[in-house]
Amino acid sequence: MKQYTMSKILITGGAVFIGSNMVLYIKKKGYEITLLDNLSEQIHGSDPENNSPLYNSIKDKVHFIKGSVTSVEDWNKAIDDKEIIIHYAAETGTGQSMYQIKKYTDVNVGGTAIMLDILANNKTKVKKVVVASSRSIYGEGKYLTAKGETVYPDHRLPVYMDAGKFEVTYPGIEDALQLVATDEHSKIHPSSVYGITKYNQEQMVMTVCPSIGIAPVAFRYQNVYGPGQSLSNPYTGILSIFSTLIKNNKPINIFEDGKESRDFVYIDDVVKATALGIEKEDANGEIFNVGTGVAVTVSEVASLLVELYGIEVPLQVTGNYRLGDIRHNYADTTKIEKLLSFKPSFDFKTGLKRFTNWVNSQQIQQSKYEDSIYEMKSKGLLK
Repeated sequence: MKQYTMSKILITGGAVFIGSNMVLYIKKKGYEITLLDNLSEQIHGSDPENNSPLYNSIKDKVHFIKGSVTSVEDWNKAIDDKEIIIHYAAETGTGQSMYQIKKYTDVNVGGTAIMLDILANNKTKVKKVVVASSRSIYGEGKYLTAKGETVYPDHRLPVYMDAGKFEVTYPGIEDALQLVATDEHSKIHPSSVYGITKYNQEQMVMTVCPSIGIAPVAFRYQNVYGPGQSLSNPYTGILSIFSTLIKNNKPINIFEDGKESRDFVYIDDVVKATALGIEKEDANGEIFNVGTGVAVTVSEVASLLVELYGIEVPLQVTGNYRLGDIRHNYADTTKIEKLLSFKPSFDFKTGLKRFTNWVNSQQIQQSKYEDSIYEMKSKGLLK
């Protein structure tokens, strides 16, 4: 398995959760790192240069460019003499993407288009582009019928969820479907604007880069969590949302029936997998799932958090649901294990213990969850 020896890396969106952890990991390997990030207030707060823990954890380890991926000028400054680009910069949040469509499209699709335009029309030193994709591009997961046939259910309809029928169905199939892991060849049918833009990002990189002599790699991250993730952003990450509610002694509103499930992958595993994608030639031109291959229900998440924090709060299974949410999805990790020899080191409970220990060391954040709920309801996205 061949490795690269290139040393100059640009990380877009590098001051946020995954990006900052990536910096800390690859800095130890001797890479020269430049970050391009706009220090978004939604993630970093109102005075990020002084008060953002994420930014302050890496600012003395990189050459930092405060700028936007929607700016051609900022891209030109950032790309300069770089050999590898790790493209993390994106607006994130399934629910928010459904009413900030232009913003998500401008940043996620438009920003990626500018990068590729520069690479395609200028002589650069870039040899590899790694793009952060998402499990959200799959939409609903992969299922088997009682006869063993593979099916991919469409998005769930409000008429059924209003009646408390949350499990997916498939036309002409009356028996219950069996959930199985989603592999990289599974059907792509995102159920949110965010998912659509992430797939566009991925496919633009995978299509354009080979045509201009640049090796592309895409990682479809499952639900990434761990120390350092934002505890104040109410639009992404149920672990952070639930933790902030618990710390404020507020009840947890568990959507649907609490049996919806996700694949939670610990941050250390994510950065190690991504580093393999940078360094291994076997990764070139490939798309990989990054997850644990284990589905965990939302009710299990809430119960474990209450247990680990030792703070009893009501767990209210309300039947509320959010348009654009999927029911189930977890990763088939066979490909990344085979080609990159990657296996996750952290099971969910071990990783969650590390996460809650970190949360316990942080100042308790004011919960903005109620504001986000009001905003989604006002947009007709929360039922």
